[in-house]
Amino acid sequence: VPGYGDSPPAEMVATPQGRVAFLDHVLQELGLQRPVLVSPSMSGRFALPFLLARGDQLAGFVPVSPVGTKDYTAEQYRQVQTPTLILYGDRDASLGPQALQSLQHLPRHRVAVVPDAGHACYLDRPEGFHQALLGFLRQLQ
Repeated sequence: VPGYGDSPPAEMVATPQGRVAFLDHVLQELGLQRPVLVSPSMSGRFALPFLLARGDQLAGFVPVSPVGTKDYTAEQYRQVQTPTLILYGDRDASLGPQALQSLQHLPRHRVAVVPDAGHACYLDRPEGFHQALLGFLRQLQ
């Protein structure tokens, strides 16, 4: 994502509103209508403000130990009606439980914990991650 990792700083994504606009632009360019947004780790800085501002444009949301969950209030989360699968590895001792503490205020959420997996549960235990993700996607149909 722009401004993270090895990418150069990007002025357009310096604010939550800029990150919402950026993600909205990406989804429009891809021609996606009501996608399911999967958001691991640092992408939470983009996905969470998008969820709060435009969650009605999503068919579902899958935060995977995202950063930035404490930036928003329980009341802000309670306003979101997007079906959500809160997903993290059971060995993720910091971001997983921290995200759950905030995201559990989303009214249409469920939780899946990937056994024997750390922060990058999709890399540690891809089978368990995919099983949880596919189960969630099937229930959206």
